[in-house]
Amino acid sequence: MTQASDVQLPIDIKGIMEILPHRYPFLLVDRITELEKGKSITGIKNVTMNEPFFQGHFPGEPVMPGVLILEAMAQVGSILACLSDPEMMGRLAFFAGVDKARFRRVVRPGDQLVLRLEMIKQKSRVIKMAGQVYVDEQLATEAELMASFA
Repeated sequence: MTQASDVQLPIDIKGIMEILPHRYPFLLVDRITELEKGKSITGIKNVTMNEPFFQGHFPGEPVMPGVLILEAMAQVGSILACLSDPEMMGRLAFFAGVDKARFRRVVRPGDQLVLRLEMIKQKSRVIKMAGQVYVDEQLATEAELMASFA
């Protein structure tokens, strides 16, 4: 398993799968490109037409659901927490809250999400982060997320 002290960037999908318990079809992070332990992280999600949710959301007009964009943000944030604090590694992270969520741009197949999160605070096993998601350098989504690690 990846240790917080021996992180080499970029972290590819194999490294991500060593950190997160998520698997297809719910693993929503493809790569980690930047990391400042305890402070910030940048991840990538490549959105393709092969995503299972596009079959029903919406037929003939594929749009990535906003809740899945928030989930991708939470997964990137969980990676930051795990790599910043060895005590978080191997624990399940559960949503504890979402504040100030705004969806500014529709996300479609072919888009690449650039997910940037910053740690606002950590108290014991609860973290709060602020994040933005960009597509082609345009702000697509922003939110503050809270998670509790079991």
